[in-house]
Amino acid sequence: MEMKDVVAALSALAQASRLAIFRTLVGAGPGGLPAGRVSELTGIAPSSLSFHLKELSHAGLAASRQDGRFVIYTARYETMEALLAYLTAHCCSGEACLPGLAAAAVAPPQMA
Repeated sequence: MEMKDVVAALSALAQASRLAIFRTLVGAGPGGLPAGRVSELTGIAPSSLSFHLKELSHAGLAASRQDGRFVIYTARYETMEALLAYLTAHCCSGEACLPGLAAAAVAPPQMA
């Protein structure tokens, strides 16, 4: 992943609504969710939701597909994995990670 792509992804996620949307899409799995359901789960108005989904899509973090009369949105796991790999590429100087880091990978902290 190139630095410009990393910056775009982090910028997209550095906003509370988009982070909530992305986490909802990740939780939904590869099947994704219709836009209306994303709106219900996040409490974000449909008019605002479309703007935020567009920003996530431009950053490569979300994708959409037409399913009849619905638009289904999914997280782009390959982008998320590439972003995490970029951020942790030189973790702990090649040594085994600190115990706290390993525990965080298993059980991430709950966010409000």
